[in-house]
Amino acid sequence: MQLFVNDLTVMDFSYLCPKRGMVGESWIVDVILGGALNEESMVQDFGIVKKSLKALIDDYIDHKLLIPVEHAYARVTHDPVTEQVQVDFSRPDNKGIHLWCPAEAYAFIYADEVTMQSVSDYLRDVIATHLPENVQDITLNLRTEHIETPFYHYTHGLKKHDGNCQRIAHGHRSKITIIEDNQPSMKWQQYWAQRWQDIYIGSSEDLVASESLQMQLPDNDLTEHFAFSYEASQGEFELLIPKSECEIIDTDSTVECLAEYILSEQKKQVADAHFSVVAFEGVGKGAMVNG
Repeated sequence: MQLFVNDLTVMDFSYLCPKRGMVGESWIVDVILGGALNEESMVQDFGIVKKSLKALIDDYIDHKLLIPVEHAYARVTHDPVTEQVQVDFSRPDNKGIHLWCPAEAYAFIYADEVTMQSVSDYLRDVIATHLPENVQDITLNLRTEHIETPFYHYTHGLKKHDGNCQRIAHGHRSKITIIEDNQPSMKWQQYWAQRWQDIYIGSSEDLVASESLQMQLPDNDLTEHFAFSYEASQGEFELLIPKSECEIIDTDSTVECLAEYILSEQKKQVADAHFSVVAFEGVGKGAMVNG
């Protein structure tokens, strides 16, 4: 017998890619449990499936940075004194990405690439240890939202957030809707999809000199990197990332602030037009602003 739950949860996270750099993603999770009926004539109660499996997935993947630890570029160093974990992803052409964060900011995927298959394998191994005896099999189907209009992948960190959004490198795959003078504008939607393709959105107040970072600095020239650092309730977070893969804003990078930022940038482009901006943060949520 098989029990299925579609749209169990949405995982918002980022991952390191040799070619694309730091990639924000939002993957929808469907799950199928296979096994014998229990004493309640169920494979498992839907309420338990939705609550317990969602909690596991959120705990192990959601709002984390996924590291393909078997890739040649990846090096992970744990400091037993501070309990901080440094990740060095030494891409060529001075495109390396380096982080120094609490361990819970990462998910370590034992593969040379972060894919839906490698993440599904990782999660299946985690969940298998928490299943009741009558459940013999679990299948996870990971998928992206079907979006027919332009979208972008962005990564950010929200240091003022009490929850896991404070982690310096988590992200989203998000569509963008821009209406110019009451007409949807494919031109501007495509503009933002290209401008924010695989982008890290950083706050100017979190910029620091690379020499002030506590992480072990790489040997290469860092003049073409931005350095970010902040302390939040979960600990200290540091990031070195190529300037070419960043956009710096003067506010926090909440979706509300991003919608306002997009609107202000649009008004610079066409001052006398009226714009409506609908900025999504992953699947089915976001912020709207007009002006």
